[in-house]
Order: sequence, then structure tokens, then C-alpha cells
Amino acid sequence: MPAFERHLFVCTNERKPGHPRGCCAFSASDAIRERLKTLAADHGLKGRVRINSSGCLDQCEHGPTIVVYPEGVWYGFVSMADVDEIVQSHLIEGRPVERLRIADACLNAKNCPHRSTEGT
Repeated sequence: MPAFERHLFVCTNERKPGHPRGCCAFSASDAIRERLKTLAADHGLKGRVRINSSGCLDQCEHGPTIVVYPEGVWYGFVSMADVDEIVQSHLIEGRPVERLRIADACLNAKNCPHRSTEGT
């Protein structure tokens, strides 16, 4: 089997309700992943693009989060309304959806304005 052109990891990690860092699972990340898989298949990307659930990607404050490899593009605050655009723009046309990208300054940064200092 040839290598995948792209590999998406969708955080579906679940934390206890009320956790200060938030939780992707409580933000419909399972449904987002399923929609990504359905659209990828509908567009003939099966076997070329792989979409997986992921444990914690440590970007909880930006959830639901998705990372796309090999580009290393991180998406945050993804909603079901964004999924069609991600598939069309990024997976089909090769153009990341800039409005959904997590700023480099926020990736793994303790001083990100979205990050709670509690419960890290």
C-alpha cells in the first residue's frame, strides 16, 4: 500500500466535565471525525487520506483540534460547519484553511491567551 498523502488526527480525548482546559470530546469531535471520513470517501480520497481519532493533542483550549500531516497544520475551534471547507480546501485543493489555523505562538505555549493556568 502506498503512503497516505495526508494523515489527519482528530482529538477525541475526554476530560472530566468542568475541567479548566476544556475537552474536545464534549465539542462534537467524534461527529466531526465521522463527517471528515464520510466526505473524504465521497470525494474519492479513501486510500489517499487517512482520518483517525487521537488521544489528547495537548491543545485543549483550542478544541476541537485537528492536525494534518505531513504539513503539520493545526486547526482549532473546528465546528461541524467547517468540515466541508477543510475537505475541499485542504484535502482536495491543497490549501490550508487559514482562518482555522492555531497560531504558532499558541502551539504548546503556556502563555497562549486561550490557555487556563489551572489544571494544566
